[in-house]
Amino acid sequence: MDVRQLKALVTVAEVGSVTRAAELLHLVQPAVTRQIRTLEEELGVPLFERTRQGMRPTEAGAIMADRARRALNELERARAEVQPTPGVVTGIVTVGLLESTTDLLAEPLVSALARDHPGIELRLMTAYSGHLQQWLDDGDLDLTLLYNLADTPSLNLRPLVRERLWVVAPPSAGLRGDQPVPFARAAEHPLVLPAAGHALRSLIDGAAGRAAVEMDIAVQTNSMRVQKQLVRAGHGWTILPGLGIVEDAADGTLGAAPLCEPGVWRSIVLGMSRAGRTPPAVEAVARELLHQITSAVDQERWPSARLHTRAAPTGDT
Repeated sequence: MDVRQLKALVTVAEVGSVTRAAELLHLVQPAVTRQIRTLEEELGVPLFERTRQGMRPTEAGAIMADRARRALNELERARAEVQPTPGVVTGIVTVGLLESTTDLLAEPLVSALARDHPGIELRLMTAYSGHLQQWLDDGDLDLTLLYNLADTPSLNLRPLVRERLWVVAPPSAGLRGDQPVPFARAAEHPLVLPAAGHALRSLIDGAAGRAAVEMDIAVQTNSMRVQKQLVRAGHGWTILPGLGIVEDAADGTLGAAPLCEPGVWRSIVLGMSRAGRTPPAVEAVARELLHQITSAVDQERWPSARLHTRAAPTGDT
């Protein structure tokens, strides 16, 4: 089993075609076929089903492709960390951003790292907290923003920001940022909420319990964009982090107000794996991410957010 075979396995699994994989790998088709067959012979199991629609990984093939992809990523990272110039930080860093934070943080983070650390190749992934935590646990992320997560044996978690949740409604509701809305008033309307099991939904359900009110849930979705779209269309109100509705409130397409009675806050943390050494490139990106968050809060570009600490983001919590 060698690197060429692993690349062939991963590429065929991703594109579903030996011909297309050969084009991407700059090889002839028989060479790719031979590499796949050699792997199958060594492992003693078929890795692909040959169908009219193309090459479909078997269960064993999917497992091998997933592991091979991670092994290739680690080799690529190791090459990037070998510094050709003393004092220059190089490497590949994969960062997870919460969906609600991408507009605020993604471009400034990329710009700052391109200016100060051009040797770092940055890869950005965005998703909800649960998915990001799974990717971090699986080793697909080097660091990520998460929320409402307690310390775990496998992760270093650094508290960064506490952020208030807001009630969001059509502009006709007359909500204002300087006039908090009681949970009971929000619950008088049909609600468009994250699906059950989502971390944000858990916060909302807890608030409903403390307010002793029943919620009329019109729609559940795993997309913040869909939540806002359905509110604009008049299907109900919703509850979101303040950061998620900054532009919508500013341009008048949605109305929003802080939630009260009870007030609900989410705690955003920086998560990094405890396993192994932390490469210099990952440390550099973590410091810059903390700087961007601190600046956003200080400049009041992050509504209802409060910094938890200004300490460096690396190390045990």
